Amino acid sequence: MNKNIIAIAIASAGFIIGLAFLGSAIKNRNQADNTISVTGLGSKAFTSDLITWSGSFTKNNFDLKTAYDDLALDRKIISDYLVSKGIKQNEMVFSAVDIQKAYNYANDSNGASHQTFAGYNLSQSVSIESKEVQKIENLSRNITEIINRGIEFTSSSPNYFYTKLADVKQEMIANATKDAKARAEKIAENAGSNLGHLKKATMGVIQITAPNSNEDYSYGGTFNTNSKDKEASITIKLEYQVN
Repeated sequence: MNKNIIAIAIASAGFIIGLAFLGSAIKNRNQADNTISVTGLGSKAFTSDLITWSGSFTKNNFDLKTAYDDLALDRKIISDYLVSKGIKQNEMVFSAVDIQKAYNYANDSNGASHQTFAGYNLSQSVSIESKEVQKIENLSRNITEIINRGIEFTSSSPNYFYTKLADVKQEMIANATKDAKARAEKIAENAGSNLGHLKKATMGVIQITAPNSNEDYSYGGTFNTNSKDKEASITIKLEYQVN
């Protein structure tokens, strides 16, 4: 009899404890369900304040020293030209000279391939980084003036950057957060609920594209350097408790 009473008591205690755990689980589940997740967007248009540009020039000669001297002469002409356009000496960076042997290839009457030495190809590049964006833009567009001086010069397209990007990012984060919270408040209001405390916030990556472009966003972030005018955007995902 005593054993039966003990068994019943243990079973009853287990049942009560099970109900307590079940009630706690239901409560926690309901609390988890009473949340809303919203995504806010922050964006800003701006104009680049830093530009980089580069170009390369080459010389070819069967004699290495002659090729090097000719290249040095071209370098002096290019440097003087850039100075005449308002570029300071310390703003120009000339790379080391790259030296390559050139060959001509041909097949003889038997189909065998032969190579013939065609001289030394020497090349060098010059690059400029400046905050005078308009001046360097004009320089890159009128580089034919160097070519007209008999120099084999190849110009690259400028790249554009913004030195105050950290400030832009902070402003966008604030705007995206404000946008997300406003969305959450509207959803809660329409549902007849009150917005509770913030449970979680997740920030997306910054995307920088040309304005009104069809550039694809990247999972790791997009950074357009081809356009002087840019548009940056960022998303913030907020998760709120709803009461």
